Amino acid sequence: MERNNKLKKFVRTLFSRKIVIGAFVVVVVFILVAILAPLLAPYDPNYADFAAYLSQPTKAHWLGTDAYGRDVLSRIIYGTRVSLIIGVLAVCIACIIGTFFGMIAGYFGGIVDDIINRMTEAIRAIPQVVLAMALTAVFGSGIRNLAIILGISSMAGYVRMMRGQVLSIKQADYIMAGKLQGNRNFQLMFKHILPNSISPIIVMMTQQVGATILSEAGLSFLGLGISAPTASWGSMVSEGRLFLLQNPVFALTPGICVAVLVISLNMLGDGVRDALDPRLRGEI
Repeated sequence: MERNNKLKKFVRTLFSRKIVIGAFVVVVVFILVAILAPLLAPYDPNYADFAAYLSQPTKAHWLGTDAYGRDVLSRIIYGTRVSLIIGVLAVCIACIIGTFFGMIAGYFGGIVDDIINRMTEAIRAIPQVVLAMALTAVFGSGIRNLAIILGISSMAGYVRMMRGQVLSIKQADYIMAGKLQGNRNFQLMFKHILPNSISPIIVMMTQQVGATILSEAGLSFLGLGISAPTASWGSMVSEGRLFLLQNPVFALTPGICVAVLVISLNMLGDGVRDALDPRLRGEI
């Protein structure tokens, strides 16, 4: 009963603002487009019809075609799937690795904390996009590699966040009671500390998905992300900017998709942050 009441308060607070409701609807639409891409796309995204080279929007091609005669709408639909897969996978990788090392650093302290902090500071000293560019040049592109690279380059924030949470929780009475009962360190960390530290991590994950999608689009725009012929919003903007006069929709539409999805994810992340704040839920 108490859990149901907390869930109701969370949902009520999350959707208390119209802008969050709108952002949620937009994100759900993009997710459905990604899932149903084979059904929604009118053409194979990689099918080249050279007779329709740089076609303007028509009934056959609603958003026109690119320099290879490929349907722009179909490629945007499949690009949605690529962006969301990379965004979610990269954030999950960053969260799992960063949360684990942050929890170890905060709980054990001492030399373990110093080593992890130095590694985290070294990663944070390099801008994420620059680090991702360097790692992409070494390990190559592709959906899997790009997700791992973006996850590694953004995990430092989770390390610092989790370390701070552990430092504030590990001296609590219930943690001391668990030690006296003979619980091992990792039992205390995963059964007691982690569940009580997860709220800010969830908020960070929600907000980080949009930033990761933007990073992927930037790398693809520079030619270091998703390689041809796989559809990617960033690479489509890069290709389309060369043909703005022939077919401006080719470059503008994927750029608008990136902006709308990233803004909606950030707005939804703000809503999740407010919903997880006990003061706004009326618990304090």
